[in-house]
Amino acid sequence: MCVSAVIPAYNEEQTIGNVLKCLKDVAEISQIIVVSDGSTDDTANVAKSLDVEVIELVDNIGKGGAVKAGASTCINEIVLFLDADLIGLTSKHVSDLVKPVIKNETDMTIGIFKNGRIVTDLAQKVTPFLSGQRAIKKNIFEKIPNVDISRYGIEVALTRYIDKNSIRVKEVYLEDMTHVTKEEKLGLVKGVHARLKMYWDIVKILGVSSKKKQYK
Repeated sequence: MCVSAVIPAYNEEQTIGNVLKCLKDVAEISQIIVVSDGSTDDTANVAKSLDVEVIELVDNIGKGGAVKAGASTCINEIVLFLDADLIGLTSKHVSDLVKPVIKNETDMTIGIFKNGRIVTDLAQKVTPFLSGQRAIKKNIFEKIPNVDISRYGIEVALTRYIDKNSIRVKEVYLEDMTHVTKEEKLGLVKGVHARLKMYWDIVKILGVSSKKKQYK
């Protein structure tokens, strides 16, 4: 069974090439889709140069919308979601994420950074449900509501749906891997602003979930 990989990306020209090169070396991956979410740099061109499928969104609609746009064009029954700013990604990491789903040992895997950098290891240890590295059965993903409007809250939406419906999940440790932080990409002031915006998206999704519970 083969896997489709979806990479949502917003201005990730510096790192996306290495992520895609790694994916192209993994036997289980038969389709790679990059969704350039209104990027203003060379993200889309870098992806095109590596001969992968590229969806170019004119406007920045947020991670949730970009992920849904990519998933809608997947041809395989298993979808792998990876961030475009990963550092240290290897073919083993990818295989470790997809094989448990291929073998039907679980319905979704969540990748957790380990021994990468303290700043990213700690964040994922405290909030593993925010990890963007996941493999999931497509038929399950398609049932998750409001993915396209969740923006940075997409990981919370995924986790909430999984928990609510008793779907099998397995955490997979990704040794020696990390990612570029928002502060490193954008500078301290813009990076903090972007991080706060991300947290607000997450809070909104958590708020929606809480209201639904109250009205049951």
